[in-house]
Amino acid sequence: MKLIVGLGNYGNEYAKTRHNVGFMVVDLLAQNLNCSFNSSKFNADIATTNIKTEKVLIVKPLTYMNLSGEAVMAIANFYKIENDDIIIIHDDLDLPSGSVRIRKNGSAGGQKGMKNIIDLLKSQDIARIRIGIGKNPLIPVIDYVLGKIPTEEKETMDKAFETSCSACKLFCTSDIDLVMNRYNKR
Repeated sequence: MKLIVGLGNYGNEYAKTRHNVGFMVVDLLAQNLNCSFNSSKFNADIATTNIKTEKVLIVKPLTYMNLSGEAVMAIANFYKIENDDIIIIHDDLDLPSGSVRIRKNGSAGGQKGMKNIIDLLKSQDIARIRIGIGKNPLIPVIDYVLGKIPTEEKETMDKAFETSCSACKLFCTSDIDLVMNRYNKR
């Protein structure tokens, strides 16, 4: 079983903000796989599907971003999902807008949702897809990440979301090294 988690904040006021790119990716992934978020357990919205022979849970934590680990830990413990079978999708201020970088482990790099997941799962060995949102030194960080994705970045971000969906699908049938080799070269 694989666990694909998109990080974001729940509520209409956060929809389509830079901080919610993880939610946008898993929404697109569920749409592409013809499944829907029809279960709300473990403080998360969950869509269930299969990719080839692998059962896949696609998850949006209902906690706010900084407490995402609570939902991830509850689901991983209940289904006995190993850290190697989890991938997290989140925004990254330190990457140019629309870029996609995949890592199989490492620190949270300042991303508080990822930090909470690492802390609660007691491991940095958790795969993640980092989607660049860039930054603007003239705008305070909190205002920037909670700002809507501007129209001029939409096409670039849509491509990043498609790439991330493809990477998630490959993750479900291959190991993370193959996923990194294929998608980090773009």
